[in-house]
Amino acid sequence: MNELFERLNIKPKDLTLYERAFSHSSYKNEHSLIQDYERLEFLGDAIVDLVVAEYLYANFKEDEGEMTKVRASYVCENALYEYSMALGLNNYIKLGHGEEEKADICKKAIIADIFESLTAAIYLDLGYATARRVVLSIVTPYINNNITFFSDYKSALQEAVQTDKKSVEYILVKEEGPSHQKVFTVDIKIGDIIYGRGVATSKKEAEQNAAKAALDKLAL
Repeated sequence: MNELFERLNIKPKDLTLYERAFSHSSYKNEHSLIQDYERLEFLGDAIVDLVVAEYLYANFKEDEGEMTKVRASYVCENALYEYSMALGLNNYIKLGHGEEEKADICKKAIIADIFESLTAAIYLDLGYATARRVVLSIVTPYINNNITFFSDYKSALQEAVQTDKKSVEYILVKEEGPSHQKVFTVDIKIGDIIYGRGVATSKKEAEQNAAKAALDKLAL
């Protein structure tokens, strides 16, 4: 993990925080640990939101609604996953044997979560200023180069089908997993035809993924 610390330009004091930040609940259960990364993820989620919101407030002139959309793009699961992969955080995650065999959507969610739990570990260990510096060093290049991870596919789909006056319906097909890590499966129905399916760790993102699948099919 020293290579990661060097890359982030940090000098950790409490290494147990970082060990916890990479420990999934399945690993905790198999090794009888006291905590996994979930509490850190909860805290890190708020910190990442604050850092990005603060940056947008200071550097953008748009109104609240527009800044909210921009922030959503850089704190969504796809963005967090990209940050984690760019840093190679997936190489440090500790999973139980059963979790390693689960579907890719779960793995993607875990990899995204780890960015937030690591942020919280840095915050608790080295303070907000250091956590803010690290998050900004990772996120702002994407913002400044206008690389986005989220698009409102639902609105785009609604616009695409409104000329035909067809109804668009999102159907929750399946909801599985523990309360802290649910996976949602949503089908999208246009008129009487199922046009796509979306899977994600939030219902809203599953609907967006379903809308994207429908748009892709309509474009064929």
